[in-house]
Amino acid sequence: MATSGGGSSYRNGTHRGSLKVDRPLSVNSNPKTSVKSKPFSSSGPRRSSTGSIVSSTGAANDDAGVPGRVRVAVRLRPRSAEEMMADADFADCVELQPELKRLKLRRNNWDSDTYEFDEVLTEFASQKRVYEVVAKPVVESVLDGYNGTIMAYGQTGTGKTYTLGCLGEEDTAARGIMVRAMEDILADVSLETDSVCVSYLQLYMESIQDLLDPSNDNISIVEDPKTGDVSLPGANIVEIRNQQSFVELLCLGEAHRFAANTKLNAESSRSHAILMVHVERSVKGKHSALSGENGNNAHIKTLKPAIIRKGKLVVVDLAGSERIDKSGSEGHTLEEAKSINLSLSALGKCINALAENSVHVPIRDSKLTRLLRDSFGGTARTSLVVTIGPSPRHRGETASTIMFGQRAMKVENMLKLKEEFDYKGLSRRLDVQLDKLIAEHERQQKSFEDEIKRITADAKNRISEVERSYADALEKDRLKYQKDYMESIKKLEEQLVNNQQKHGIEKVPVGHKDGGSALTSNIESPMISTIKEVSELKKLLQKESLLRKAAEEEVNSLKSQLAQWKMSETSENSKISKLREMLEDEARQKEKLEGEIAILHSQLLQISFEADETRRRLDRGGFGKVPGDLDSLLSHVKHQQQESGNGEKASIAKLFEQVGLQKILSLLESEDADLQIHAVKVVANLAAEETNQGKIVEAGGLTSLLILLRSSENETIHRVAAGAIANLAMNETNQELIMDQRGISLLSMTAANAEDPQTLRMVAGAIANLCGNDKLQMKLRGEGGIKALLGMVRCRNPDVLAQVARGIANFAKCESRASTQGTKTGRSLLIEDGALPWIVQNANNEASPVRRHIELALCHLAQHEANAKDMISGGALWELVRISRDCSREDIRTLAHRTLTSSSAFLAEMRRLRIDY
Repeated sequence: MATSGGGSSYRNGTHRGSLKVDRPLSVNSNPKTSVKSKPFSSSGPRRSSTGSIVSSTGAANDDAGVPGRVRVAVRLRPRSAEEMMADADFADCVELQPELKRLKLRRNNWDSDTYEFDEVLTEFASQKRVYEVVAKPVVESVLDGYNGTIMAYGQTGTGKTYTLGCLGEEDTAARGIMVRAMEDILADVSLETDSVCVSYLQLYMESIQDLLDPSNDNISIVEDPKTGDVSLPGANIVEIRNQQSFVELLCLGEAHRFAANTKLNAESSRSHAILMVHVERSVKGKHSALSGENGNNAHIKTLKPAIIRKGKLVVVDLAGSERIDKSGSEGHTLEEAKSINLSLSALGKCINALAENSVHVPIRDSKLTRLLRDSFGGTARTSLVVTIGPSPRHRGETASTIMFGQRAMKVENMLKLKEEFDYKGLSRRLDVQLDKLIAEHERQQKSFEDEIKRITADAKNRISEVERSYADALEKDRLKYQKDYMESIKKLEEQLVNNQQKHGIEKVPVGHKDGGSALTSNIESPMISTIKEVSELKKLLQKESLLRKAAEEEVNSLKSQLAQWKMSETSENSKISKLREMLEDEARQKEKLEGEIAILHSQLLQISFEADETRRRLDRGGFGKVPGDLDSLLSHVKHQQQESGNGEKASIAKLFEQVGLQKILSLLESEDADLQIHAVKVVANLAAEETNQGKIVEAGGLTSLLILLRSSENETIHRVAAGAIANLAMNETNQELIMDQRGISLLSMTAANAEDPQTLRMVAGAIANLCGNDKLQMKLRGEGGIKALLGMVRCRNPDVLAQVARGIANFAKCESRASTQGTKTGRSLLIEDGALPWIVQNANNEASPVRRHIELALCHLAQHEANAKDMISGGALWELVRISRDCSREDIRTLAHRTLTSSSAFLAEMRRLRIDY
């Protein structure tokens, strides 16, 4: 990221040094009521780079710069609807006099304090007026090559973000300073020679985060030890080519910015937003004084680097200061408020030190002050807009904001022009020229090589001709010399013969043949060796040709083998895929068969169990001490349990009338587990009829069932007894009796120890029925009813989950009704017991009963405003939006829509997340 305040550029973490020009602004700002202070630095005034440009006259530019006081404007926010109602009988705490640029802050009905500002903007001031007064002079300075800062300060909810960052998507007249500034910048620059780059950051909890890349959430601040300039090398930088891309970038950044709902502001910013706009412009018709000094050096004139001006615009949307007792912040929001107030306090201390011309400025107390060191007491032109509200309830905050602006008006900056040699542009031009020269050199080299080839061929031809003529001449000379030699030999032989004849010496064998052959061999030996070398080279050439042909044949054979292997691999892959599909089909069939085997196995065990029961009954011939009528009752019940429908109910009802309820209930206390199981099944079937429920409770059946849950360890007894209690719990009178006898505790204990899904389903059904009673809410929660329901979700059986969801929906419905009637306040007990994550997770469950009950529970929870904050943070808002759009049941869909539109918290969050609704 490039965040240089003194001519050095950082882009993606790489530092590019360059020469720098620091020249004063041509137009001096009005130093009204200003006090010259030290730069915003703890190490004294800044020094310019050692490579500053020297003018053509040989004199160095003035590095001191020109004073430019921080300009401060105050803007009043109109009264909100809440303030119109709450403060209807009270006058505004401030009175504006825009024509005199004054503001009066009322102490009481008779006395007030008067303050002067550079501009006073009433509640009727348009966004265009605010931009022209506050920001436009700063933007023009940035386009001229200066650094500029526009900052908004004020209490939370007074319109800082609206003033700076409003996009104006619905109303173009509402566009804020950021959008209007970029419009003016793009209108003034030339995208062919100039560049505009943007970084968008937020300072959240003393951590600098990139709003364009949320994963980049810990950006470090780097300070240049020589110039004191501050940069953020780790931040992303985006080049802007048109206004639309800039607006989309702002939308992206705003979506990632932290916000929260407080009593003072429904969308309170919880971080300081910082927009950095880097503008680089080429200065036409202006060259460095270093070039052209020596007029005799012609080639240096072509290397004149142009001058570029680098301006940086920093737009800072400070988070609003707030008092905890008024904002109602708590938890993590409270920690955010502490961090915001600490950073604003550090900024205020620095401005106080600068306004009082203090020796030490505590800029290192906060990252905010380190980032703004160039804006206050530095080299930037700074405009500050302080936003205030009219409400007399917040007079203290308004006074604090006004005093902050008054102190800021005393801070004086030293404005400096940022100019650099455009060595990068010069480098690009030299690269182009170098490319042209290289291409020309390559063309000349190619023509030179062609000429060399032509000359070489001509020379070879001439050499061959000379060699042929030389060979011919040599052959002629050889023949001539050989002929002369032979003639000389012949003459010598004749003389020798004559001499021999004269002296009478025997004739010596003539040796001219050996001598002649030796001479001949000396002449012919080089030619013979040359012929041999040529023949050997021909043999080597033939051998190499044969080897090459063999290698080509081998390569062709390998290519053919490779093609065959690829074809075979393709066919094998297809076979493997078919085999995998067959294996998957076999696996599915195996699973299906295993399921059928398991069903058959369970049926076999049931049949075996019933056969053993029948055998033991026949062997005993009765039930011991059980009376004969009870024995016949149980035998008949066992037989009827294998049937279904109205016949079973009619048979049990008939036996109930014949034997009597007391005798049946007495079997619940039997020591025989089989007797207890069959007896509790009879009671459960009788409890299914509403006409029998009162008689069972009067006869002590409910107490006996609860005792069975406590004393018995048999899973079957627990399951059937819980089912009977669930049937009895459908009556409101019985529900109170169950609670009085600590039935919830027994059911919770049974659920904790049970593993059978059917047992858990019965227990969950009983608790779900009890959850529908308005009077038992607190007692049911106190005895662990909600915890028991949430504990049973471990089973993951759809039937169990459906009963759990039904219980939660009943509980939420009763809470919603109590909240509407005013008998309950505060958060839902379900949320306090940790049920919300499970509700959100199963809101889109595949099982229709589970999903339907969960959707109803969400709608009921959302009807109470106290639950809105937890539901938003827990992700329930997205599920409510989905239910209102996609739910298959129209009544639930309508309920979700009505709930969302009636909640101010949900509406504010949907606007923040830009959810169309």
